[in-house]
Amino acid sequence: MTGKIHLVGAGPGDPELLTVKALKLLRRATVVLHDDLVSPAILALANPQAEIVNVGKRAGAKGITQAEINALMIDYSRRGVEVVRLQSGDPAIFGRLAEEMDALDAANVPFEVVPGITAGLGAAASLGVSLTDRRKSARVVIVTNHQAHGDERHIKTDWKSLAREDATLVIYMPGHDFTTLRNELIGAGLPAAIPAVIVSRATAPEQRHQSTTLENLAQLPRMDSPAVLLIGWALGRALVESNGDSAQALREAELILSAL
Repeated sequence: MTGKIHLVGAGPGDPELLTVKALKLLRRATVVLHDDLVSPAILALANPQAEIVNVGKRAGAKGITQAEINALMIDYSRRGVEVVRLQSGDPAIFGRLAEEMDALDAANVPFEVVPGITAGLGAAASLGVSLTDRRKSARVVIVTNHQAHGDERHIKTDWKSLAREDATLVIYMPGHDFTTLRNELIGAGLPAAIPAVIVSRATAPEQRHQSTTLENLAQLPRMDSPAVLLIGWALGRALVESNGDSAQALREAELILSAL
């Protein structure tokens, strides 16, 4: 007998943002293989008799490999138990979902993908902003700024094709030194006055955020990981509600836009 693997998104952190299906699967799982970023509050919702295994991989830290995670899923499945592979956010957004599905396919292990709310959506909702606005932003671009040093497969982000004034950029793993990113985005054509918001630990009780403009992005204080960076005119509400020169710069920039 082969057990089914459920590849489940845990959402951005708030347990109440779990899908109903994800919660049902957690409550009946025999084994839960979870990432580091899955909150203890979410793990507490799992079947009390389930085996809870941390298979997290954090940047710069030695730990379990992806091949070992794949082998664990296959091994548990062949024991006939029901496994939840629990990943923060949505497993299809900058996770290793594709590799895990390939491994399970190769081993003839049945699986099901259960999506979760990704951090960018959770961050926007927690700030009370919309990522799209028919007056300002017609599209959302989800991208990562993670630099995979030493990985020959790494491709440098082509900001000129992604950074558009009619889009909201949602940048995962933005790093901490924003000087280069700011310069690249302005060089790609984004105006210096466009709003930028960095959100740390979106939807969690310890969530923090800072709002500014692209021009002043490098002056933001260091924020705890995981963090997501939002950039776009649709975020003006978050910037106007802050105080100081950034909000004034936004108002002036929007007056210029309205006159074009």
